[in-house]
Amino acid sequence: MDQVSFFKCLADETRLNIVTLVTENKELCVCDLTEKLQLSQPKISRHLALLRSSGLLQDRRQGQWVYYSLSTQLPAWCYETLNVLVQHSPNHLATLPACSTQSYCE
Repeated sequence: MDQVSFFKCLADETRLNIVTLVTENKELCVCDLTEKLQLSQPKISRHLALLRSSGLLQDRRQGQWVYYSLSTQLPAWCYETLNVLVQHSPNHLATLPACSTQSYCE
């Protein structure tokens, strides 16, 4: 993934929130994201599809649920950038509902 594509993906607030939550939690399903972001499932799914097709996220199916995580194919600088973003954006993360230890899908 090149730098322009990476930052274009993060330029949208919803996608930035999704990627921030996935980075912080390692793996989330659509139900988790709709609950945490208080957005509709179709809207979340549309953004997830874009993030997956761009190569930023990957998915894993478990039964009827699909879980999203950062792509293992990302260059190291992408992981480093996302980790810095999570570590240095406490005000941004504080505005999002806290993540529970149990998935909303279960």
